[in-house]
Amino acid sequence: MVDIAFTGIGSGLQVSEIVDAIVGAERAPFESRLNRREAAITTDISAVGALKGGLQNVADAIENLASTDKYQQRNITGSDDFVALSSTKSAEVGSYSVQVDQLASTHKLVSAGIDSSEAVGEGTLTFASGSNSFDISVSSSAILGDIRDSVNDSLDNDAITATIITDDNGQHLVFTSKETGLANAIKVTTNDVSDGNNTDNAGLSRLAYDADSASPTFAKNLSETSAATDAKITIDGALVVTNSSNEFVDAIDGITITAKKVHDVDDNISKASVSENNANIKAGIEGFVKSYNELVDLSKQLGASSEDGVGPLAGDSLLRGVMGKLRQELSSSFASSGSDNLTLNQLGIRADRFGKFELDTDDLDAQIALNVEGVQNFFVGSDDVPGFAASLKTLTDFYTESGGLIEGRIDSKNNQLTKIDDERIDFTRRIDSLETRLFAQYNAMDLIVSNLNATSSYLEQQLDNLPGVVRNNN
Repeated sequence: MVDIAFTGIGSGLQVSEIVDAIVGAERAPFESRLNRREAAITTDISAVGALKGGLQNVADAIENLASTDKYQQRNITGSDDFVALSSTKSAEVGSYSVQVDQLASTHKLVSAGIDSSEAVGEGTLTFASGSNSFDISVSSSAILGDIRDSVNDSLDNDAITATIITDDNGQHLVFTSKETGLANAIKVTTNDVSDGNNTDNAGLSRLAYDADSASPTFAKNLSETSAATDAKITIDGALVVTNSSNEFVDAIDGITITAKKVHDVDDNISKASVSENNANIKAGIEGFVKSYNELVDLSKQLGASSEDGVGPLAGDSLLRGVMGKLRQELSSSFASSGSDNLTLNQLGIRADRFGKFELDTDDLDAQIALNVEGVQNFFVGSDDVPGFAASLKTLTDFYTESGGLIEGRIDSKNNQLTKIDDERIDFTRRIDSLETRLFAQYNAMDLIVSNLNATSSYLEQQLDNLPGVVRNNN
């Protein structure tokens, strides 16, 4: 826009006001028309976006019923100070007694006291624990701290940690297995270069330990402060199970038992009780009903057409199509078992006179108790035949996913908004050009008028100077 404002010097006209009025007369109807179009498109995008959100909520809710993992779950009780219990859906309903006889423990070995500055001896230490073994080289000047660091820093060491404890007798090198159980007991063998004897209690062989050695007197030069032990439990008073860790997986099908504390003679034996847990099915259905009812309320707001007001999608074919397809899908039946089919109505999910769902929990509970596998098949289906959840998800995806009807409409409306922006830019160029042209035209006219006024004044002056000419001022 040209920022010029003045009164015509020659003509006395209010040029700025005239130009502004002409430009305003051009601008006002154009902007009003574009603003109305823009508002209508923006409202449509918001309304269709809200519809998409409502459909997505329904899809998310039904997703909670689409997997077999959500059905026929198990509850297990009996965790106490002695055992922690968990179960999967493969656990059979029943009760079991569990007694902890022994806990698994790590292996810990400690050296005799050695001065912190004393060279331990030269050679090679070979460590073994479980399936892991590794070597470290020990120089003639190495002290206990150097050996500790070599053990902990070894890239081949997955099984043992080393630390130093200092007491009144000096430093003690401590080796601890990372894993529990007899199979992870630590074995340390030496190649003692310093004195050539690999089993005596001098030089590097002071760190030798091999519980299976044929010469245990000399192979056990480290003290065992914690023996490597397996965990042991007794199930139902007769079945003994051992394990390298305190976690027993599937000692009873589908049940994990973690031993925490050994039962003493006077302690009550732990009891594991497995029962069916179908609460998640009910919770999933309640979530689906809630999301669908919210969608129904939303559709009524969007499609309202009454004296109270008109919704942004009143009479819209997209809204009618979405809700019509949904109602058709919700009335379908799906296979439950064999040749039998189920419907939402049989599961206690029924529409009221307003089109919203009501859940009869008694009917639902009865159907689950009677045929929980059939309820699962209704929602989940099979590899060959999709169930209700997958079928409904396919329908909602048709509208909500990229390339779907709703996304296509939103993209189209956004393109229209882009065109409106382009129209505004083009109009601004044209209106600026008009304003510049009008100012040029009025300025030119004003100059002409100014010149005419000057000529008129000159002629009057010349006439007044002619002899015998008397001006008549009346």
